[in-house]
Amino acid sequence: MKLVRRSFVPRRIAAMLVACFCLPALATPPLATLVFRDGGQPVLTITDPHGLALVDETLGLRTMEADLTHGLRLVGTTQRQLTERYRMTVGKRLDRHANLSETRYALQNGKGQKLDVVVRVANDGVAFRYELPGTAQATVTGEATAFAVPPAARAWLLPYNPQYEKERIETSAGSAAPGDYGYPSLFQVGDNYVLVTEANADGRYDGSRLTHAANSGTYALTLADARVESTGVTPWRTVIAGDLATVTESTLVDDLADPARFADTSWIRPGKVAWSWLSEHDSPSNAERQKAYVDFAARNRIPYVLVDEGWNESWVPGLVRYANAKHVDILLWFHWSKLDTPAKRMAELARVKGWGVKGVKIDFMESDSQARYRWYDDTLADTAKLHLMVNFHGATIPHGLARTWPHLMTMEGVRGAENDPPAAGNTIQPYTRNVVGSMDYTPVAFDAGRKEASIAHELALPIVFESGWTHLADMPEAYERRPQALAFLDQVPTAWDETKLLGGTPGRDAIFARRSGDRWFIGAISAGPARRLSVPLASLGVGPWHADIVRDGVGRGDVVRSAQNITADGALSFEVSVNGGFAAILCPLAKGQFASGCYR
Repeated sequence: MKLVRRSFVPRRIAAMLVACFCLPALATPPLATLVFRDGGQPVLTITDPHGLALVDETLGLRTMEADLTHGLRLVGTTQRQLTERYRMTVGKRLDRHANLSETRYALQNGKGQKLDVVVRVANDGVAFRYELPGTAQATVTGEATAFAVPPAARAWLLPYNPQYEKERIETSAGSAAPGDYGYPSLFQVGDNYVLVTEANADGRYDGSRLTHAANSGTYALTLADARVESTGVTPWRTVIAGDLATVTESTLVDDLADPARFADTSWIRPGKVAWSWLSEHDSPSNAERQKAYVDFAARNRIPYVLVDEGWNESWVPGLVRYANAKHVDILLWFHWSKLDTPAKRMAELARVKGWGVKGVKIDFMESDSQARYRWYDDTLADTAKLHLMVNFHGATIPHGLARTWPHLMTMEGVRGAENDPPAAGNTIQPYTRNVVGSMDYTPVAFDAGRKEASIAHELALPIVFESGWTHLADMPEAYERRPQALAFLDQVPTAWDETKLLGGTPGRDAIFARRSGDRWFIGAISAGPARRLSVPLASLGVGPWHADIVRDGVGRGDVVRSAQNITADGALSFEVSVNGGFAAILCPLAKGQFASGCYR
């Protein structure tokens, strides 16, 4: 066994065990090594395939019955290979193939008390969880879990609050202010990126956050509750690692989640949503104005209209009938407190289901407690029974729930358009929050908000950002004043067969390609001064391609559409304005061209 040297790891190691995994020959997964430091404290070290230290994870669990954080020794290991294929209803890639190597480390202290650490390694990261063997119920009082990265590592962090709506900051791991930070947290270690989050967190446990000690690279895990009534199994503490493309394209959080609780997904439909609240706060209380949004949706093949806070039961059933006659469905907003008991929840949801409502946006949960996570579980089970799709707003971040509950279309857990964020944040979210699941950012604000990002930048956001339901932030008139922008927007789907990062740097730019059928959709955005953005196309397939491109026109007017043919190894390259961008649709040239190009 070979010892990997790390400058920031204490030299005295009492014992070491390297897990050897059987992964495909072309894979370059990270390496996971379990060591015991002085006092028998277990530590999981993660290095890249070349031996560069990425993160050290201190391990340990405390319960009412046992302190399993030190004085531990290894008493056995078992290994197995896990291969799963599953299909999502939303996400960056609908068909998934998970290939994970699992090692179970059986630990024991001097009192004979036992703790299993289960480690899974994939090509795109490492995850571990604690299991208390032979225990179906245990009161957890805390974890010793901590993540240590080199203090000089660049970091993109989210100061924690339970809404997950603060502005992300760019700093270094060591110089970040002491305090609490929310998931996912992104670090750059050498040429590698490390994203720390959690997976398969639900009401069987609670949520957590990271607490940073001043002047160090250590981020300790803090549970939301002082006591957790656990089943003896924790969520997966998850590190996604590799180059930036590996991190952003990862599906590891979903791969670690429980399989779908039901098989019939025929009633579930992602899609764009016309939404009035951001641009017209009082409009959800106006039935006639909601009809105008229905008319707009019908003209532009937008399947849904969300009626947000302010709707009234006296006119919603009529609005549903009006919308359905135009092949548009209605979604309704709820404050979570209207659904906080089983009786209230089923009464309210069954009532709106009877009106013909297809889904609900539930808001203001704002907690990572076990009680709230149990509420999420119960609400997802009840909405599944009623065939109502769900958007959790004012919520925690995704932990894989969209795999377990396929009718979960999106979650907020982000400083989205309603908070009027700066354009620079748009180039950080794809590498952080949106990695772990659908993100209800509510993009494409042309006339609403601070108007800092250019029109083409805004138009690229439904491609750069992924959300099973994409709520369009502006009013119909803002889109209709820009017919070229609207025509492009009408083409963009919200669920994808494939996703690729083509270029970018957090805080500076982001260039994504997402495929739906035989078409690639390209979204390119920048933050800061005007510059040239180049999009290499070689990774997209054999080509050649026809490209329909939209770029900024004059000021905040309509975009300009152009077309060109491109070879398979070619590129799109354009000058963009301050906080600018561009978007494009690519379709195979071999299939022949029509008057509308790649538009359908």
